[in-house]
Amino acid sequence: MPDRPETHPPGAFARYWAAATISSFGATVTAVAMPVLVVQLLAATPLEVGLVNAAQFVPYALLGLIAGVYTDRWRRKPILVWASVGRALSLGSIPVLWFTGILQTWMLIVALLLFGAFSVFGFAATQSLLPRLVPRSRLLMANARLDQSDAAAQTLGPTVGGALVGLLSAPVAIVVNAVSYLVDAVLVAGIRVQERPAVRTRLDLRADIVEGLRWTYRQRILGPLTVSTHVWFLANGAAMTVLSLLALRALGFTAYTYGLLLTVFGFASLVGAFFAPQISTRLGAGRTIILARGAYPIAWLLVVAAPGTAAGSAMLFVALALQGLAMGSENAAEQYLWQTLTPDGILGRSNATRRAGNRTLAAAGALLAGIFVGVVGERPALVPVALLFAIAALVAWASPLRHRTDPHDGEGPEPVSG
Repeated sequence: MPDRPETHPPGAFARYWAAATISSFGATVTAVAMPVLVVQLLAATPLEVGLVNAAQFVPYALLGLIAGVYTDRWRRKPILVWASVGRALSLGSIPVLWFTGILQTWMLIVALLLFGAFSVFGFAATQSLLPRLVPRSRLLMANARLDQSDAAAQTLGPTVGGALVGLLSAPVAIVVNAVSYLVDAVLVAGIRVQERPAVRTRLDLRADIVEGLRWTYRQRILGPLTVSTHVWFLANGAAMTVLSLLALRALGFTAYTYGLLLTVFGFASLVGAFFAPQISTRLGAGRTIILARGAYPIAWLLVVAAPGTAAGSAMLFVALALQGLAMGSENAAEQYLWQTLTPDGILGRSNATRRAGNRTLAAAGALLAGIFVGVVGERPALVPVALLFAIAALVAWASPLRHRTDPHDGEGPEPVSG
């Protein structure tokens, strides 16, 4: 069986794109509502904030490798549909518990653990289905389009989310995200795509997991990229936990102001995603990733240096804008490399394996940051965060990524044993 299907159904990517866009808008509303619910309404301690932020990532450590195996064995579209339904029900339980007056922090953590469990399968399938919907020559642009939608959602969603939280309360705002996942499920269910189950020569779960691990960490370009991304997620998990505490407590941001901060991040991501195809074509996918990762430590050092004044608040907006530009510029290039260098029969495992590591380390970063903030305060806790971002950039720079200059060089997937 060829690594890529020979036909791509017309209109399939449009439905896929629409589904991703709608759920992205819902997620950005929750990005504002959840910290407000945890920090202000539930009055969580820094440790509890870290636990809540870590909860949705923990299932990646427990289920990630197994999800990858079954994403390669099962059809990917049904996985996406049921994952979206499960995420809708998990999020929908939170406002129900709040309005019945029984919501506690531990209940929120359980709901987010369930949400994360469905997300493990959903994300493994979504990144593996895309190459079946568009030809290889359009993968870079297709990933850029998805990033642009995500960035547009991050631009408008936080402002809308902040307004919804202010007018209707954080629990009501979370309902928007739950509904968006139901719409996502309906749209994906209507995609017409021929999925042929992968040809399996064995049913050994352990052997399949090992094969996915070997490919993810030993492929000459993707292996170093995986390690760099793992370090990045450790740093980012810590950074976003500290940011919510710094903005909402130390600097006294309102829900609306916090939403504006995330809006600036989203707008900058949109700008980065808009120019991502041109940047990757000019610099190469690998060099684009390296350049972007060099921007993250600079951004968080700006946050460390920000004083507790209006000027300090402005520095936060500048820092999040720089972070957004970097993220918007690099993601399409990273996804392009994974989707073009990895054979279709192992794509689900490679996506799930690296995401399991990414999310596990993000959970660890969030938890450690919550503990560290309680000991030394918000700004000092960001110093090791900036250092971790710098390490991620150095790992990428020291790898073969810096020699990959053309995203359209015609290199196809390598053999799994390579």
